[in-house]
Amino acid sequence: MSRYALLLAPSANRVYADQAGRLSRAELAAFGPVLSGPLEAITETTIGGVGYVTFEGDLGARDVAYLSNLSAGYALFERVEDDLLRPVELHPLARFDSDLITIPKYAGKTNEQFTKLLLNLTLLASASAPRMLDGRLTVCDPLAGRGTTLNQALMYGYDALGIEIDGKDVEAYKLFLQTWLKRKRLKHTAELVPVRRQGRRAARRLEVTLAASKEDHKAGAVQKVTVLHTDTTQLDGLLRANCADVVVADLPYGVAHGSHDDEGGMSRRPLDLLERAVPVWLTLLRPGGAVGLSWNTKVAKRELAEDILLANGLELVAHEELSHRVDQGIERDVLVARKPG
Repeated sequence: MSRYALLLAPSANRVYADQAGRLSRAELAAFGPVLSGPLEAITETTIGGVGYVTFEGDLGARDVAYLSNLSAGYALFERVEDDLLRPVELHPLARFDSDLITIPKYAGKTNEQFTKLLLNLTLLASASAPRMLDGRLTVCDPLAGRGTTLNQALMYGYDALGIEIDGKDVEAYKLFLQTWLKRKRLKHTAELVPVRRQGRRAARRLEVTLAASKEDHKAGAVQKVTVLHTDTTQLDGLLRANCADVVVADLPYGVAHGSHDDEGGMSRRPLDLLERAVPVWLTLLRPGGAVGLSWNTKVAKRELAEDILLANGLELVAHEELSHRVDQGIERDVLVARKPG
């Protein structure tokens, strides 16, 4: 069994960087089911004055391809001796340039490394995990904001589906994505059109079709982004059932995101939203699909969120401790559950 050392990528968010080692250990463990053999002795180690996440295992080429997508992974080494490291070439899923993820800057944007962590954990818990590297999947973010999760799905080569109640966010995402595609000179189409239900306008739909290269476009190897400007709890007749492999959402922290409550006002309480939205989201999720959620535990207890998912027939997926501090008022946790196949 070989020994490995994972060097973590620096993060602009110092608070998140201080916790990245612990979160990466949990993420490494989550990759276990798709690898050809178990990972053992996962821990944090200092080598030459630099911190690494170290582990033991027998990695084949496909194993390395999986681990190339660790959210905070920067470089992987095989430990020939305690203080001698041999680089292992990584091949991350990166269909587009990384600035698709890093350029957007706005208040309330979720940390990019955490967005990738949440998506990875959800994918790995789903029936689609074996196709993570080579299948065209569909990722749904029912609280899409300005599209951080959608862009990460595009980076992986997947289709992306978003729902967002704030029209300004939908328009800002459309403007960014179109501008970015034009600057990269990538073939694409984009339109924002009204959607009617029973003769009345029920939503607006942003449809973007893009290809990573001219060759892909000619071959019909295109990706699609669909964003609905509507209430995430009111999707009846707007999307077909079983259209997503995973649902990934960063629940409202009491500041951003929300949905209309029964009285027509705006509710930003995460548990209220979850109770109303989960039954709707599950209609979009294929059998064997997974739901990945993050939220502020200072405004919603984990046990209550788990109860809502269990009451809707989902199976909770166990992970190592993933709770971490975001700032003084936010302690973020992660919850992943699977829809029975």
